Amino acid sequence: MSDLAVCFEELPTRDGGRIGVATLNAPKSLNALSLEMIHRLAAKLEAWAVDRSVVAVWLDGAGDKAFCAGGDVVALYRSLTEEGENRGAGREGVFAETYFSAEYRLDYRIHTYPKPILVWGDGIVMGGGLGLMAGGSQRLVTETTRIAMPEITIGLYPDIGASWFLGRMPVGVGAYLGLTGAQLNARDALDLGMADRFVPRERRDDLLGALTEADYGDHAPASRRAAVQRVLDAFEARDQAPAGQVWPHLDHLQRLVGRVDAADAVRRILADDHQDGWLAANRARLEAGSPLSAQLVWQMLESHRHTSLADAFRDELGLSVQCCRCGDFVEGVRALLIDKDKAPRWRHAAVSAVPEADIRTLTTSLWSAEEHPLRDLEAGPRAG
Repeated sequence: MSDLAVCFEELPTRDGGRIGVATLNAPKSLNALSLEMIHRLAAKLEAWAVDRSVVAVWLDGAGDKAFCAGGDVVALYRSLTEEGENRGAGREGVFAETYFSAEYRLDYRIHTYPKPILVWGDGIVMGGGLGLMAGGSQRLVTETTRIAMPEITIGLYPDIGASWFLGRMPVGVGAYLGLTGAQLNARDALDLGMADRFVPRERRDDLLGALTEADYGDHAPASRRAAVQRVLDAFEARDQAPAGQVWPHLDHLQRLVGRVDAADAVRRILADDHQDGWLAANRARLEAGSPLSAQLVWQMLESHRHTSLADAFRDELGLSVQCCRCGDFVEGVRALLIDKDKAPRWRHAAVSAVPEADIRTLTTSLWSAEEHPLRDLEAGPRAG
């Protein structure tokens, strides 16, 4: 495959149209989403959006391990530590603002794209990878799919629109996922509305071939949607999905989280003594995670219970930049991915010890409404 960060191909359809194929091409880093990837993918999606011959878009990742394991947090870390040498020069968080602005704009564009976007969510789909997948019109999962928002382990919080979509899950579930970084399989993703179809991994090429043979009619939005739907109906095999982990525990998770506050929810989760491997792994992740991040998970879900997706992205941009500037992000990435000592020195000893003033500092907007980098995001129906 090419050395390009994202590879593009256009597959001809039987009726004279084309399917745009975009492949994230960094398998050694599990297709971690770099700024170059974001720019290249955004530009190509805009070109395909106005090309009348393109009937649908297919998005996947190179290699057999991951669609996308998350944002390029190592590049963010390096930019922040380098900028740290120039404190006071007005450079703190410059790359972070550029990166997150571009990432969230791309994610939002996928949510509102005028043509069907099929996302092949095979293998690892985490953080920034879920940001790409969440807005797809057809989110496809396989027997190897592993989805998570594990930002609490690096001192961040579930961003990429998760402040909005996690809160639209059954009561308490989104908060539990954000606090624990719980890993989900394909069945969980279907149950929670994070995926639309289960297709066995081995059928990927056959599915793409069938999409090229489909009848897209007059290429109008309804015709495109109907053609994609007919093909997927023929390939879906939900009976082959693994057993779910979330739904069998739904009542228990809701009892643990409730609607009190972050400190109480964390206390309840950590005190849970259920002898279940999945629950135990989630407890361990939460216990080792950033107390500040736990508070931010709760705060953002509460703030965006009734807002728009665009508003969530705008708030996330400011918070993400602030987490990089004065939160736990740099220390979290250092401990997990740079020095790999897995011994982060978090700013606070416990979730209950995080002062309200610290949360206000991080969640106060860095820009006025007129100056916000994402001020032009507007809610709108998907056309295709």
